[in-house]
Amino acid sequence: MQKTLQAPDLRAHCARILVAAGSSPEEADKVAANLVMANLSGHDSHGVGMLPRYVDAVLEGGLTPNAQVKTVLDAGALLSLNGQRGYGQVVGEQAMLLGMARAKEQGSCILALAESHHLGRIGHFAEMAVAQGLVSLHFVNVMTRPVVAPWGGADGRYGTNPCCIGIPLKQPADVRRAGPPQASTAPSGGSEVHEVTSVGAHFILDFATSRVAQGKMRVAHNQGKSVQPGLLIDEHGQPTTDPGVVVVPQANGFFGALMPFGEHKGYGLAVACELLGGALTGGGTWHHPTVSVRAVYNSMLTILIDPGKLGTQSAMESEAMAFVEWLRKSPPADGVHGVQIAGEPERRARVERERDGIEIDASTWEEIVGAAGKVGMSLTD
Repeated sequence: MQKTLQAPDLRAHCARILVAAGSSPEEADKVAANLVMANLSGHDSHGVGMLPRYVDAVLEGGLTPNAQVKTVLDAGALLSLNGQRGYGQVVGEQAMLLGMARAKEQGSCILALAESHHLGRIGHFAEMAVAQGLVSLHFVNVMTRPVVAPWGGADGRYGTNPCCIGIPLKQPADVRRAGPPQASTAPSGGSEVHEVTSVGAHFILDFATSRVAQGKMRVAHNQGKSVQPGLLIDEHGQPTTDPGVVVVPQANGFFGALMPFGEHKGYGLAVACELLGGALTGGGTWHHPTVSVRAVYNSMLTILIDPGKLGTQSAMESEAMAFVEWLRKSPPADGVHGVQIAGEPERRARVERERDGIEIDASTWEEIVGAAGKVGMSLTD
């Protein structure tokens, strides 16, 4: 039977498990808050269902609790950092703090973050940037079992390789009065990190370059649901609607694969994310046989731009809002309520799920309870 939990209770459960797995209370609270925010945003694929995998990765030695981001190169508007296989929700925020401060000083920053454990929802980092008035672009690769087939191929060869773009939009007066989320000013390598407490109506485009995120297939499999045609191929390279083909090994021990979105165009963007997020950052690319480990490593190339330093902020604000308003005047297509911009579905979901609670399917909750047991905890409610 599925459970419905309020966000504070779910955060508390997750934080307790993370502490038992070796994290400091501060780190546990940060990771738990990030996971639950993904659920609140409607992205259960990146939410608390990832916690069992994190616990397994810690126990295997592939995820290092309490690791801090390490500066490898500081060359003004160029930063090269290493996440030291720490929780991506923590080292990713530490990296963004350094990059945003540098962009504010110099007008832009190119930030290379290598060898982070799973960064979670990349839109979170874009939300950090736009809250400070910065444009951000993120290219990410995924180093774990390859789950996406190249266009024209019949097996998994790379990860879901997300791409994300955040663009600040001028806010209505009531949002501006509320002020932006407060960021810490932790020094390089410090443990204090930024937390987004409120997000205005900015443009946040965040998507996997596969037709659907791997985590969404895990959720569908746990719920016993089939998925729409065109998303998957099975272990023989044939189309299927069974999400289990990319979640559990099939009869021959092999897995199926996700398909790239947009055919050759999405495939091309996925390759760009692998080359920019993996090769250029120094984090590495996937080109070896599959290994059976639970750790998920991400490397991310981030470009941050301060429109104020560029001298185009006023023009950007007026032109961006004029374009958004132009889009909204398009007559609604049949069966929909009207035009949206990227970021709106997540903001709407947060309001609804904060009010109504977060639904966790029975299989996912059982996995979370099992993860608690692995670190000597009992989680019964």
